Amino acid sequence: MINADPQELAKFSELAHRWWDPESEFRPLHQINPLRLDWINGLAPLHGRNVLDVGCGGGILADSMARKGAQVLGIDLASKPLKVARLHAAEAGTPSIEYREVAAEALATEMPEHFDSVTCMEMLEHVPDPSSIVRACFTLVKPGGWVFFSTINRNPKSFLFAIVGAEYLLKLLPQGTHEYARFIRPSELAQWCRDAGLALHSTRGMQYNPLTRRYWLSADVSVNYLFACRRPE
Repeated sequence: MINADPQELAKFSELAHRWWDPESEFRPLHQINPLRLDWINGLAPLHGRNVLDVGCGGGILADSMARKGAQVLGIDLASKPLKVARLHAAEAGTPSIEYREVAAEALATEMPEHFDSVTCMEMLEHVPDPSSIVRACFTLVKPGGWVFFSTINRNPKSFLFAIVGAEYLLKLLPQGTHEYARFIRPSELAQWCRDAGLALHSTRGMQYNPLTRRYWLSADVSVNYLFACRRPE
């Protein structure tokens, strides 16, 4: 059994051709990407490192990490976004990047302890068993390496902001992008990390002002949040 939801794969595949349009449904990803990239690079400098991006989609984060000097492998199970990612890399001349259609769990068997850093951003809330992805990320990263996650908290505020606000009122995302029951509390993700063997290093929240259309990182993890973890030496 592959740890993926066919409906979720189809959902993002239908929009794949718009992935690199910064004014499309993927505008929020383009807007938050510099924040994610700088946070990752500040904790685990990317230059000269071997990095894996799990659930890379059309390659927005993977491409930017390669441009910071990392050797990047992006993986996903949705073939159309991967084709878009490969095409963009070819057209833009992105160095040191590769994309593969493979599950994280399968790659963990193939390439254990191979990567200096592993990123898994905005992906855990779209799979049937997110804890399995966390375990795979632990296996894939080298001892002493970093694993970065980002996802959405599960509470009334996140329902109001991430679904009602983002999808229906502000129309930042297509309706149906997220399913509230799949949102993940920080305490749940922290437990999965501990169970896998990862040590939580730091957390950050991500906030949005609809008037200024600006995103920023903060200490507020009540809606969108990020985890930085390390695999012990």
